[in-house]
Amino acid sequence: MSTPEAEAQRRIVNRLRRASGQLNAVIAAVENGGSCRDVVTQLAAVTSALHKAGFAIVSTAMKDCIADPQAAATDDGLTTEELEKLFLMLA
Repeated sequence: MSTPEAEAQRRIVNRLRRASGQLNAVIAAVENGGSCRDVVTQLAAVTSALHKAGFAIVSTAMKDCIADPQAAATDDGLTTEELEKLFLMLA
């Protein structure tokens, strides 16, 4: 049985792998003279996948911080202020 942390990590890795595949498609489209519409559409998909992965990472850290603020601050070195900054970097 997997833990919630392991499940969250699996979902994040899957998002990043999907983004990697989409980025490879963008590179191939540019190299092969793909249409502007196709390139930009794929690029938007990559951007969306990366943002979702980033928000999932910050969300997981926020959950950990809420559940046990002391442990979160010592384990990852993240304070609530730092988490807020990370969140805003993605917004």
